[in-house]
Amino acid sequence: MSFLSRRPFPFPVRVLGTLLLALAAAALCLVLRTPLPWMIGPLLAVSICAIAGAPTASYTPLRNLGQWTIGTALGLYFTPQVMALVAGVWWAIALAIAWALGMGWLFGHALERLQGDRMAHVPPHTMRATAYFAGAIGGASEMTLMAERVGARTDLVAAAHSLRLMIVTLSIPFAMQWSGLHGLEVSPPTVREVNWGGLALLAGATGVGALLMQAAGRNNPWFLGPLLVAMGFTVAGLPLSAVPTGFSNAAQLVIAVSLGVRFSREFLQTAPRWLATVALGTVGMIVLCGAFAWCLSLATGVHPATLVLGTSPGGIAEMSITAKVLQLGVPVVTAFQVCRLIAVLLLIGPLYTLLYGRMPPSIR
Repeated sequence: MSFLSRRPFPFPVRVLGTLLLALAAAALCLVLRTPLPWMIGPLLAVSICAIAGAPTASYTPLRNLGQWTIGTALGLYFTPQVMALVAGVWWAIALAIAWALGMGWLFGHALERLQGDRMAHVPPHTMRATAYFAGAIGGASEMTLMAERVGARTDLVAAAHSLRLMIVTLSIPFAMQWSGLHGLEVSPPTVREVNWGGLALLAGATGVGALLMQAAGRNNPWFLGPLLVAMGFTVAGLPLSAVPTGFSNAAQLVIAVSLGVRFSREFLQTAPRWLATVALGTVGMIVLCGAFAWCLSLATGVHPATLVLGTSPGGIAEMSITAKVLQLGVPVVTAFQVCRLIAVLLLIGPLYTLLYGRMPPSIR
């Protein structure tokens, strides 16, 4: 344990120090002209310091505020014309959902075959459930919760999803920027000016949407609730206000901090071979999803870069932010990611029972 990690820093001090570190990293990335400077810089800086043993910390209400802001900003893209475009590729979204479910199962099966013998202390049923939910392309918290219900190793599941999300979030934006694939927005948002009265009304309405989603026990309430409410205003032709750029940048920063603090020295010591297999598998999934996106592009006419983000094994917020910053078809990316997330959350549990049956009572 490092000297810094032994010091009794109060939680507010740790949060403030982490935010200042993230802000400095974002400023450096702005100077270096890296893609997504407000997300990639803080994510790298915070995760490296957390692994080194520094007392980093994330404040959950700030993360919720960041998701609220990003969800609202993305909802402003869904004009009636864009909704018609998205509806026209519904079959491609359905194919992407099937692809994600199949890819996740294959990855989980590979994890079980490659790592099962190396973890003789883990019972076969537990290993199967662990690998299945670690391979699934879904939200880290949701997959970890489902894994816990069937007696899986939640630490391995959470570690797999955290590592995969970091690899995808760091690699795809750099690839997009270096390849020159940006500024290809299908349809920019209709609201470009900030109206502070309208923004206050929009914030209030989307906040209510988030609270209702949370009360209903829905997943990602602070992202999906504001997204749906803002979409409703936009589709109805009621452009209240744009979201200030500074708000979006701050939202990216706090979301990146919440991802970065997941990593620690203990994280790397969890199961090095397991993490190495997850890392290699993630790279393979990115390549295969890229090939799938290219095929979908030929069939739909949507730009391949947009579909790469829409079908990538990354998180909905991170991929949508990438599409927003690089202007790569935000509505299409968001629609693909949202529909996939909902389908995976609804189907991944029943599919596990269908494929493998229920866990024995002695294990559950």
